[in-house]
Amino acid sequence: MRRAIELAKRGEGFVNPNPLVGAVIVKDGRIIGEGYHERYGALHAERSAILSLTQSAAGADMYVTLEPCCHYGKQPPCTEAILAAGIRNVYVGSYDPNPLVSGGGFKYLREHGIKVTENVLRGECDAINDIFFHYITTKRPYVIMKAAMSIDGRTATHTGNSKWISNEASREDAHRTRKRCAAVMCGINTVLSDDPMLNCRIPNPKNPVRIVCDSRLRIPMSSKLIKTAREIPTVIAATESDKQRIEKIKAAGADVIITGGEHVDLRELMAELGRRKIDSVLVEGGAELHWSMFDAGLVDELQIYVAPKIIGGRDAKPVVGGKGVMYVRDAKEFGSPEIERFGDDIKLTYKKSCYRRRRNVYGYN
Repeated sequence: MRRAIELAKRGEGFVNPNPLVGAVIVKDGRIIGEGYHERYGALHAERSAILSLTQSAAGADMYVTLEPCCHYGKQPPCTEAILAAGIRNVYVGSYDPNPLVSGGGFKYLREHGIKVTENVLRGECDAINDIFFHYITTKRPYVIMKAAMSIDGRTATHTGNSKWISNEASREDAHRTRKRCAAVMCGINTVLSDDPMLNCRIPNPKNPVRIVCDSRLRIPMSSKLIKTAREIPTVIAATESDKQRIEKIKAAGADVIITGGEHVDLRELMAELGRRKIDSVLVEGGAELHWSMFDAGLVDELQIYVAPKIIGGRDAKPVVGGKGVMYVRDAKEFGSPEIERFGDDIKLTYKKSCYRRRRNVYGYN
């Protein structure tokens, strides 16, 4: 099963909004076939593994990270392929919450004489599909907020300089998250101060859709995002409905989403992105957007890279800005983080399941 998980991860960034799935076929103690879901619309992991068989799978065992599908979509049901291959035992890690599957895969296999063992390394299998499980059940993108900061919580100096707070290994890891997500989002102030590309700069890259929250359509036509909008999908989220400005932005190759309110309605924006099958959004600042996302209860995961540096300065940039809470008792609390090291940097990852729901400050049920 761990080999199946390893294979599944190879599809990161390419299968959205589908899940990451890996499959391994074993006979007489040897692996005779393996595969994974490589990209959206391509073969599912089970059929990929069956296609790679080095000998007959009659009587063999299959290990698959997610419940096999039993419905017709872009691909036919994997349950039928498993049955046709003669596989006798199927070991599964995660349940599929997709209403089109949701236990139906297990039922089909058992009704046709195949023994199914559930919950094999379930925790490890569940962990690779946080994005899919969230999106398929809520129809809203899974939101990861990412920031790199100094020990004293600064993301930039008082002059706005931020290159580089984190080390190269941390930045490479951040780009792996960028690849995993369907979209990356920042606020207009980040564009005006840094003129970022927001692309993926690691081997075998997959560029996410780039989204800018820009209520008044202030984005410069000379910005890197606009100039490369025909190469990498780019969306400007605004409240200003200046038709001439919108047409100019669209003529450059970018799309525009208009929401209600004085500022971009983030809940409305996330709902629209979900309808567009954008299953995940990586939020990369700045501080005002970070607060707005927290305040709207939209953050599902928080990734903080802490560098061993002190920046100081009362006007230096914080990770989170905005108005903030009035009382410490209303602070947005988290549980224990996952901790990783990248050289001298420390990465802290907090997930929604770790949030302490004090007084329902996040709006989560």
